[in-house]
Amino acid sequence: MPKESMYVEQDPEVVFDAGTKNLDDDGKPKRTGTWLTASAHIITAVIGSGVLSLAWAIAQLGWVAGPAVLMVFSFITYFTSTLLADSYRTPDPVTGKRNYTYMDVVRANLGGRKVQLCGLAQYGNLVGVTIGYTITASISMVAVRRSNCFHKHGHHEKCATSNTPYMIIFACIQIVLSQIPNFANLSWLSILAAIMSFSYATIGLALSLAKVVGGAHARTSLTGVTVGVDVSGSEKVWRTFQAIGDIAFAYAYSTVLIEIQDTLKSSPPENRAMKRASLIGVSTTTMFYVLCGCLGYAAFGNDAPGNFLTGFGFYDPFWLIDFANVCIAVHLIGAYQVFCQPIFSFVEKQCQKHWPENKFITREYALNIPIYGVYYVNFFRLVWRTAYVIVTAVIAMIFPFFNDFLGLIGAASFWPLTVYFPVEMYIARSKMKKFSLTWTWLKILSWACLVVSLVAAAGSIQGLANSLKSYKPFKTQQ
Repeated sequence: MPKESMYVEQDPEVVFDAGTKNLDDDGKPKRTGTWLTASAHIITAVIGSGVLSLAWAIAQLGWVAGPAVLMVFSFITYFTSTLLADSYRTPDPVTGKRNYTYMDVVRANLGGRKVQLCGLAQYGNLVGVTIGYTITASISMVAVRRSNCFHKHGHHEKCATSNTPYMIIFACIQIVLSQIPNFANLSWLSILAAIMSFSYATIGLALSLAKVVGGAHARTSLTGVTVGVDVSGSEKVWRTFQAIGDIAFAYAYSTVLIEIQDTLKSSPPENRAMKRASLIGVSTTTMFYVLCGCLGYAAFGNDAPGNFLTGFGFYDPFWLIDFANVCIAVHLIGAYQVFCQPIFSFVEKQCQKHWPENKFITREYALNIPIYGVYYVNFFRLVWRTAYVIVTAVIAMIFPFFNDFLGLIGAASFWPLTVYFPVEMYIARSKMKKFSLTWTWLKILSWACLVVSLVAAAGSIQGLANSLKSYKPFKTQQ
């Protein structure tokens, strides 16, 4: 009775006010993200496995075209990310209705069949990235074992090791982490992953610099690999296209930009904080990319390996190589979650929408975990997310081609998600007149990027075809 009387005496308006203080304008729990956490998410998503192939990409393009292509992709990515950041709220970028996903943004600004095309491009790319990260993380794990083998037995040993067990280990870790309920809870993982990405990029940079300063006389040229010496004429063309795809992949984060922006608190305005985070993220990654790519090319020349930390361009000091590869693996563990959380959220929301009465899909069971507190278990989330991780791991085991896979993913996602939709939404939102000066140059930019994506995709598909001819599934890496 005393408890009951206390409850009755509470003022309903006070209770309501206390509740609304913890809610945002859309009725959801207050978002707490800042430009700093958004920058960490971006750096986690951008400085990924793409940085490892940049020395090879610069080797295909040469001293002139290589850095120029990097800078062009950097500018385009930042410019279109600012357009996309203004689309998070509609119709007004500061006070309008929130859009929670990339598809929601396209639906609010363009509508029609373009929404389905956006979903196909976005989620297809996200699936491809998670497969690519499974491949890359396993290669780095294998590299630690091979590095120790070379140190113990000498560089003449083959030190053959299968990637498959390490893909299984990576998948098991992801099955556990995938049970994190939502994207907003990943800030700590993204910050850790961002630290790891800086660590291994810095190590690769330092080792390349040490090799150059130590008197390495690698053969380089203004135009990259030499026709008739390193490659045939047709190989030069295909490798150039693939290198462009690799660089496009290195800048891919538009697919998760809206999901990152949805974690930001509303003051200062989300679009302003996101633009600041994009500037910091893209500027930081570009600096690392130029340094890693150019110094890697200077160190290894036209013989630069596809992955300069696991292709064993470096052998010593072995412990530093091991540490760098551990950092890669830890980073990709976090980056995998940054890219797959939007997939999880999309599928779960669609299922709840279509089967709202299904208890297997909707019911949450409270589980009291020591130290952590109460964790809510949903059996559909447990089964579906586990199945997704297993499927991506199996595909990675069947097609473990690092450079070719990264190039294809980058080519397929760059034009539609990084350029086309942000440009079209900006034109629609601003009600821009056709054939005006701004309309014309935006359309030229979009069509030029489409051509770039097509040639990059062609080079990557040709590389995949060549790799498949000589590949046997589940063979050991040598």
